[in-house]
Amino acid sequence: MKTNTSIICILFCVLSTYSQKKWTLKNCINYAIENNISIKQTQLDLEISEINKRGAVGNFLPDLNSSVGHSWQNGLTPGKSGVNSVKRQQTSNVLISSNIVLYDGLRNIRNLHKANLEILANQYLLEDMKDNISLNIINAYLQVAFNKETLKIVISQSEVNKKELAQTQELVAAGTIPQGDILEIESSIADQEQTIINTKNLVRISKINLANILAITDYYSFDIIDTIEITATTILEKTPFEIYSKALETKNDIKNSEIALEISGVNLKLSRGVNHPTFSGGYSFGSNYYNDNIVRPEDQTLGSFSTQLKENKNHNFFLRLNIPIFNRLQTSNSIRNSKINLEKSKLALEQSKIDLKSKVNQSYNDVLAAHAVFEASEKSLVARKEAFRYSQEKFDLGLLNSFDFSLARVRFENAENDVIKAKYDYFFKAKVLEFYFGMPLY
Repeated sequence: MKTNTSIICILFCVLSTYSQKKWTLKNCINYAIENNISIKQTQLDLEISEINKRGAVGNFLPDLNSSVGHSWQNGLTPGKSGVNSVKRQQTSNVLISSNIVLYDGLRNIRNLHKANLEILANQYLLEDMKDNISLNIINAYLQVAFNKETLKIVISQSEVNKKELAQTQELVAAGTIPQGDILEIESSIADQEQTIINTKNLVRISKINLANILAITDYYSFDIIDTIEITATTILEKTPFEIYSKALETKNDIKNSEIALEISGVNLKLSRGVNHPTFSGGYSFGSNYYNDNIVRPEDQTLGSFSTQLKENKNHNFFLRLNIPIFNRLQTSNSIRNSKINLEKSKLALEQSKIDLKSKVNQSYNDVLAAHAVFEASEKSLVARKEAFRYSQEKFDLGLLNSFDFSLARVRFENAENDVIKAKYDYFFKAKVLEFYFGMPLY
């Protein structure tokens, strides 16, 4: 009983520890990369391409085959001397052979080169997928952080308003301000309570969205750390051209398009290589055993069997040259298709570069705009905070009615919310631009 109780306690502690875990941005990205199904599928594709390379290497090696056979004949049968006679006969044979391709229009070499390129292509595809998933995680993570910080501000504002309500009640009791001012503040507090409920719901929804991306089903215990470090960026010190030039070197989708173009070139050479002759060589070793007029199996002697195998040994060396002449236009059509695919790959690479340049310029402008909005919102917050402080002083002295005071407070609260929104928007857009420049995402 004590053992069972101990096990239950240990399990409870483990589950409690897991439920209390708060995920960092790095935790989320690493977990997604390790557990995302699409990434796992791409990793399997990479393994397949490595197996294909192994097969391409094997094409350079000679094959090796062996066979053993035994047959029975009854009737007009050629004997070991070549004379036909009516009889029963048993024949055994052993054969070992090997073949190797000496020249095939360089197709084996090009297939190996193609296999290496396909490994690179899958590696770039895998890294590009990791980058895109990381960006999605960052966006979803920041949305949770933004909603949580907004909730803190809203709750803090509500607490301030409740204090103001108590102060207003004292002023009303003293006859400094009219009774109606209490109703104005109570209405404002009720509105804020509704805002708190809505913001809590946004926090919950954004956490569920992030958990879904991570494929975590335990929504209720899933949470992120309470504070996230918003670091300054130096990316705006770079010009759009500098960022685009660096992106051409670092972006995995561009590298993948370049590899696709190179593979198309290899495919064209492979198609043309079919027109070349194939030169191969081989060797085989075999032996035979004949047994004529067998009535009973026990009449066979081991000595006779081994002697014939020794006497009937044969070695066969050969060289073969196959010259393609006409294969119903298949090779010609294959070459034409390969040329078209090569042109398509060139256009795809060019389009990828155009799209990248457009994305970099758009992202750069987005960061500039987001930075300007962030700076403006901070300046507005300073002004609104000072205006609210001034209104607070006038309201405390009974020189400002509750409506104008509430208006000043609402403007100040909106300014606080605008700063939070602008901060996270600027941070994410800067991360995207840094990503194009090849900077680490976290």
